[in-house]
Amino acid sequence: MYSTVFFIHSWWAYLVLLILVIASINSLIGFFSKKEYSATDFRIALFTLIVSHIQLLIGLILYFVSPYFNAFSEGGMGEVMKDSTLRLYLVEHPLMMILAVVLITVGYSKHKKKLTSRPKFKMLAIFYTLALVFVLSRIPWGAWF
Repeated sequence: MYSTVFFIHSWWAYLVLLILVIASINSLIGFFSKKEYSATDFRIALFTLIVSHIQLLIGLILYFVSPYFNAFSEGGMGEVMKDSTLRLYLVEHPLMMILAVVLITVGYSKHKKKLTSRPKFKMLAIFYTLALVFVLSRIPWGAWF
């Protein structure tokens, strides 16, 4: 089960990263060019929200079926924090990705409450770009390439 979930999580991450980059760039362009908010912009923001939440669910399943998870019961949190690989996979990566999904969710929710285009793009630009920075900061790049 672990290898299947890991495979799905790894490949879905490419989609999440691509869509998040597209959504961030789209919102920045929309904000700075003062264009009108359209149905396409709404769909991009919504699709980003959906794929990131799916990735979060897959990641949570992977977290609990991962062989790394046993390190908590074997050595405790102190041992996990001493080992950089365990710390990345058990603490840093999950925490930052959960925060990124929270930022995406908050940004999406706040942008829907705005009535005009510029504030909508501003909310999306701030929250989606911050989420992108969080995601890029804690991707286990060594496992990706």
